[in-house]
Amino acid sequence: MNDSPVRADRWIRWTTTASVVLLAAIAAIVSYRHMHELALRHGESELGAVLAPLAVDGMIVASSMSILLASRYGRRGGVLPWGLLIAGSLASLGANIAVADPTMIARIIAAWPSFALIGAYEMLMVQIRQGHAVRELVNEPTNGSGVNESIADAEGKCRDLRREAWQWALANRCPDGGLPSGRTIAVRFSRSARWGRWIKNAGLAGELE
Repeated sequence: MNDSPVRADRWIRWTTTASVVLLAAIAAIVSYRHMHELALRHGESELGAVLAPLAVDGMIVASSMSILLASRYGRRGGVLPWGLLIAGSLASLGANIAVADPTMIARIIAAWPSFALIGAYEMLMVQIRQGHAVRELVNEPTNGSGVNESIADAEGKCRDLRREAWQWALANRCPDGGLPSGRTIAVRFSRSARWGRWIKNAGLAGELE
C-alpha cells in the first residue's frame, strides 16, 4: 500500500512544529533580554534580573501545560491556569513595552517578541492537542507488513467509529428517554469525556447520520 500521504503529512507536521519552535526560541531570547534590561533599570540585583524574566515567561509555559493536561482529560483547565496565562502574557507584553523608547514604533517593535513568543507557544500547544485528538479517535492503523495505512483509510475508520458510538447512544437511552452523557459514551468506547461530548453534540446536530 502506498504510504506517501502519511509521509507527506508527517513531513508537514514536523516542519510546522520545527518552525514554531524556532520562532518561539528567537522570540524568547529577545523578550528575555528586554525584561532583563528593565529589571536592571529599576534597581533589581543581577540575580534578580536574571530570574525575573524566567518567572514571567515560565508562568506562561506552566499555565499552558496545565491547560493542555486538563484538555487531555476532557476538562477546560479551570480559572487558575487561564488566569495565570493571561496575567503572564500581559506582564510579558508590558515589560517589553516598558523598555522601549516612548514612541509608537519603538513600542510595537519591543512588544513583538513577547507577542510572537505567546503566539508560537500557543500554536505549539494546539498542534499537540490536535495530534492527541487524532490518536485518540483511532489508534494508528497498520497493514500486515507493519506499514501505516493511508490517511483516507484512517479517516474512514474515524467516521465509522463515530457513527457506531452515536448509534450506541441512540440504542441505550436513559430511563427518562434522554441520551447517555458524553462521559458514558466515552467510557463505552474507551475514549476521553471530550470525545464523548463531541459525539453527542455532533449526533444531535445531525452530523453522524
